[in-house]
Amino acid sequence: MALSDERVRALEKKAEAIRETILSMLVAAGSGHTAGPLGMADIFAVFYFEILKHHPANPEWEERDRLILSNGHITPVRYAAMAHAGYFPIEECLTLRKFGSRLQGHPERIRLEGLETTSGPLGEGLAQAAGMAYALRMDGKKNRVYCITSDGEHDEGNTWEAIMFAAKNKLSNLTAVIDRNNIQIDGMTEDVMPLESLNAKYAAFNWHVLEVNGHDIAAFVAAIEEAKAINEKPTIIIAHTIPGKGVPEIEFDYHWHGKPPSKEEAARFLKALRSAKGRVPHEYA
Repeated sequence: MALSDERVRALEKKAEAIRETILSMLVAAGSGHTAGPLGMADIFAVFYFEILKHHPANPEWEERDRLILSNGHITPVRYAAMAHAGYFPIEECLTLRKFGSRLQGHPERIRLEGLETTSGPLGEGLAQAAGMAYALRMDGKKNRVYCITSDGEHDEGNTWEAIMFAAKNKLSNLTAVIDRNNIQIDGMTEDVMPLESLNAKYAAFNWHVLEVNGHDIAAFVAAIEEAKAINEKPTIIIAHTIPGKGVPEIEFDYHWHGKPPSKEEAARFLKALRSAKGRVPHEYA
């Protein structure tokens, strides 16, 4: 069933709050990635507030869906989404990358309940997700597995091994999402190592392929629903996103892939976010 306009707007507001939290936590940390987390705020809002079967008060609930974050460097968006969903207090986001914090620069499963894997080296998450999907099916479980990957990760051979494994085993309980933002740390993806056509490549590997605007919440939810209806192969959703989404001066600028804003820059960025929506900030931005 299609989302109502009211529900779409509620999810957009969640994404807006998540973006504000991301900027505040990056300033507090003094390090981290900016462009990717801002670009994925809509998708993470949708996962944590619309799609996932999960239980913030009981993160190890056996019936939960699994969400794997392969490109772990964008973890500020996951932490922010988890905090807003009730896994831990929002103010704890300001401990990002601090010594002793549960919120490390790359997610560490043993530090924070609600994380399914530890991610750092790129290209591993899809293989981990495929293994989980395979094991759940062996156990007769109905849980679904979702995996967020970056486009730049497709430079890694391990990713393509996982693509073959998932297709061979017809893992229809697995849906992967590519953050197709076209940047990586050294430049634009098509300059560093051309990836296109990702659609044709996945189709050739016998995946069900969907492409959406990653900022169109209704379209993304519809794509997830379509994936659930596919019972003979895994699904890939190529989500076209804008790195730095919401802050026009850094959108599509790969230099912001791996650096945080200064306090002054963050104040300017937050002003841009808020002026675009005409909103009053919440206490823990």
